[in-house]
Amino acid sequence: MERVNQTSSVSDFILLGLSSRPEDQMPLFLFFLTIYLVTIAGNLLIIPVICSDTHLQTPMYFFLIFLSFTDICFTTTVVPKMLANFLSEKKTISYAGCLTQMYFIYALGNGDSCLLAVMAFDCYVAICNPFHYVTIMNHHCCVLLVTFSCSFPHLHSLLHTLLLNSLTFCGSNVIYQFLCDLSPLMKLSCSSTFVNEIVIITEGTVVLVTPLLCIAFSSVRILLTVLKIPSAAGKCKAFSTCGSHLTVVTLFYGSIFYVYLQPVSTYTVKDHMAMIVYTVLSSMLNPFIYSLRNKDLKQGLRKLMNRRSFVEAFS
Repeated sequence: MERVNQTSSVSDFILLGLSSRPEDQMPLFLFFLTIYLVTIAGNLLIIPVICSDTHLQTPMYFFLIFLSFTDICFTTTVVPKMLANFLSEKKTISYAGCLTQMYFIYALGNGDSCLLAVMAFDCYVAICNPFHYVTIMNHHCCVLLVTFSCSFPHLHSLLHTLLLNSLTFCGSNVIYQFLCDLSPLMKLSCSSTFVNEIVIITEGTVVLVTPLLCIAFSSVRILLTVLKIPSAAGKCKAFSTCGSHLTVVTLFYGSIFYVYLQPVSTYTVKDHMAMIVYTVLSSMLNPFIYSLRNKDLKQGLRKLMNRRSFVEAFS
């Protein structure tokens, strides 16, 4: 495998990807191309369904629109480069391109995390404070929550990108991963990564864990409130309201914690599957999880399909 001279700085990196065997490249290309197209189609479909149905003009679906848009951007940051590398022999990415990809992975990934926390708060208010829901979750509050969720993660990502850019890379340029991630890049550095690791342990952990704590707090309060509902029908309705969200949260954070809550030195190739779930599969499954367990979304989808069929019939 090609390596850069030990005395010169690295100008590009080699992404080894999921497999180095030539016979695996085309099957992997077709597999991830299918996943990417399904992800784009599924998330793009949710947006017009919500926008075209007046019954879906609520805070929960307002947040879901931005979650779908973020998922589209997130998977687009990762998969197209992966697909190009499957068809290329060199599988290289420039130094600037690598840092840019890492920046958007962290910005959009943490944006997803913040939006999931906001949606958990929305469920909490809807179930635990239903009489004050309209007052608390007003349009101004929803816009502020979305603005914070989409802007703050960029500051977090910028911090880690600038710190990584301050490191020196003068040895191997081979990344044993299909994307540019912080841990494998730090392992390639020939300068001290002490500051980077301290920031990851402190600031990085706070940014990662805080949304999950908000989700956990909301979920516990929701559970306690639901258990007090006397009727079984009321309990089922309350659980169905937030069941899809908790499924998405479990999938998203389960893969994140497996990859990132471990020392940089222990990062191995075995983390590929968890990284695929985090960066690729979760974005594809989100629209299906929300729509399959949500009667309102399914009804909105039927209305949109019927409306298009009617227009096509008389066009």
